[in-house]
Amino acid sequence: MKKLLLIALALMLALSGAAAAEEAASPKYVFMFIGDGMGNPQVAATQYYLGSIQNPDSDFPIPAELSFTSFPYLGMVTTYDASSFCPDSASTATSMASGEKTLSGVINYDVNLESSFKLITEYAKEAGKKVGVITSVSLDHATPAAYYAKVPSRKQYYDIAVQGLTGTTLDYLAGGSFLTPDGDGAQENLFAIAEQNGWTLANTNEAIRGLNAQSGRVLAIDPNIADSEALNYEIDRERKEAEGEDILSLADYVKAGISVLDGEDGFFMMCEGGKIDWSGHANDAATSIHETLAFADAVQAAVDFAAEHPDETLIVVTADHETGGMTIGFATTAYDTHFTYLTNQKISFTNFDEVIGELRERNASFEEAMAEVETFYGLTTEPDQALSLTEADVAALRAAFELSMLPADQRGIGEEEALLYGGYEPFSMAVSHIMNNKAGLSYTSYAHTGLQIPVYAMGVGAQTFSGLYDNTDIFNRTMQAMGLNR
Repeated sequence: MKKLLLIALALMLALSGAAAAEEAASPKYVFMFIGDGMGNPQVAATQYYLGSIQNPDSDFPIPAELSFTSFPYLGMVTTYDASSFCPDSASTATSMASGEKTLSGVINYDVNLESSFKLITEYAKEAGKKVGVITSVSLDHATPAAYYAKVPSRKQYYDIAVQGLTGTTLDYLAGGSFLTPDGDGAQENLFAIAEQNGWTLANTNEAIRGLNAQSGRVLAIDPNIADSEALNYEIDRERKEAEGEDILSLADYVKAGISVLDGEDGFFMMCEGGKIDWSGHANDAATSIHETLAFADAVQAAVDFAAEHPDETLIVVTADHETGGMTIGFATTAYDTHFTYLTNQKISFTNFDEVIGELRERNASFEEAMAEVETFYGLTTEPDQALSLTEADVAALRAAFELSMLPADQRGIGEEEALLYGGYEPFSMAVSHIMNNKAGLSYTSYAHTGLQIPVYAMGVGAQTFSGLYDNTDIFNRTMQAMGLNR
C-alpha cells in the first residue's frame, strides 16, 4: 500500500510539473487580429450569409463557421473609453495596445495629454521579437497607429507615419498607403524618410508576393490603392478579379508578413480589417459581410501557419468597437431573413458613388439610374420578383436620386435628410437601406455604438482570454500569455 501511495504521489507530481510547464510556456508567434467595427452582429450576419449560400436547399437555417468562430476560447470585452460609452478607434486601440484608458481621438496618451504609454509592440521588440502591423486602410489610421505611434490627436497623420518609419519597433508595415505623404506640403516626403531609415519599399504584386526573411524592414504599399489610401473593398476586389484584374487581398499581406517576420525569436503581428468599420458607417451590409469574409481569410492564413507551429503560436481575434448598430431582423420581414438576396449586390457604396458621379455628369434620367441599380444590386421595378421594389421604395429612391443629381453644396440637407443619408451620397444610401431591409437587416446609427465585443483565441496561452472583461485586459492578457511584465 505504501508503495502504491508513493507511485501515485510521483504521478501527481509529474502531472503537476507538466501542467506547470505548459502554463509557463509562452508563444513564439503572436497574431492579434482586430476587425474594426466588427461586433457580434457583423460576425453573425456573415455566418448566416455564408451558411445560406452553402445550404440553399436546407429547410432550416444553418450558419457557417468562419476561420475564427470555432476557436476553443471565447470572451467578451467592454469598449467604453475615458470620454464615452460609444468610443472611437483611437482610444479603443490604445486600450488594447497599452492597457490604458484615454479620450476618444487620442492615441497612446493619457487623458491630460501629458504622458505617453508603453506599447505591447515595444515590449515584444525588447523580448527579441520582430513586429509587424497590417491594415486594409491607410497605414496612419487610428488602429494601426496605436501599435506604433503616440500622438495627442489621431488626425496627426504625418507625425504618426514619421514615428513608425523612424522608430525601431516596426519590421513590417503593410496594406494601404499614407494620407499625407508630404505633410503640410513643406515637410519631407514619407517615402524618402522610409528610404533613409532602411525600409525596403514593396509596391507591386510581384514584389509583395516575393517578400522573404532576407527582405529586411519592409514597407508594403498596395499597388491598387482605392478610396482614402486604402485597399479595395473586398466586394469590389472580387468583381474586378472576375473581370481579369489581379488585386492583393488582406490575407496576402498576412502571408507576406509571416515570410518577412519569421525568425529565431518569433514575432508579434497585428492585422486590422479596417473597412468593416467603414462599411458599417455607411450602412452597407453586403459590403460589410464581404469585408468580414476577407478578414476571416486573413485569420485563416495565421491558422494555417499555426498548424505548422502548434505549440508555439497564439492567435487572438477581436474588434475595437461595433459600428452602425447592425441588427439582424427588420419589421417588414418579421421573423424571416433573406441573406441570399445580398448575393445580387456586386459593388460597394464607394464604387457606386462613382457610378452616381458619372450619372450626374451626363445629367442622366431616373430610369437610367435605376438600370444601374438593377445591374449592381438586382433591385428591379419588374413585379413579382424576389427583389421587386414597392411604390414606397421607388419614391424613396427618386427623392434620393434628385438630391444626388445636385452638386453637394446645393442640396440643402436638413435634419430629416441627415437621418436618412448620414452625410453620404443620398442615392447610394437609399439603395443600401432598401437592399439591407429586403434581406432582413438594418442599422440604428452611422456611428460607433457601445456594444460589447467578442474575443476569440486559440493556441498557447489562449485560455486566458475567456470571460467578460474590459478591453484594457486584451493588453494585460496578451502580456501574460507572452510571459512579459510591465
